[in-house]
Amino acid sequence: MDIANAVMPFVTSAIGAYGVSVLAKTSELAADTPVARGSRILQRVFGRGDTQAKQVIARVAEAKPDDEPSQAALRLAIVEAFRSDPHLSREVAAMLPRTVVAAPGERPVAVGGNPD
Repeated sequence: MDIANAVMPFVTSAIGAYGVSVLAKTSELAADTPVARGSRILQRVFGRGDTQAKQVIARVAEAKPDDEPSQAALRLAIVEAFRSDPHLSREVAAMLPRTVVAAPGERPVAVGGNPD
């Protein structure tokens, strides 16, 4: 699984909800909503945000929701953060929701989760 792609729906929804202040947002972070999860992921990846991270987040916040260049810049920043810290992608993968896989049959066996 490409972790950077998997986090994009969460981080873009958090940026859409909180805008450029997403890294400083602390209320509701314990909630298990896509926006709260996205905020936690962004805070883990970017910390409190250096200038470049804040610029990328601002670009996404100011863009239309489906703006591909802005989302590509955010995804690239996330990938670069993963490259600079080899353990970060595993930590972020653990923050993603576990998937439920349904298996048909009388005694089905299904396996789901976030592979490393």
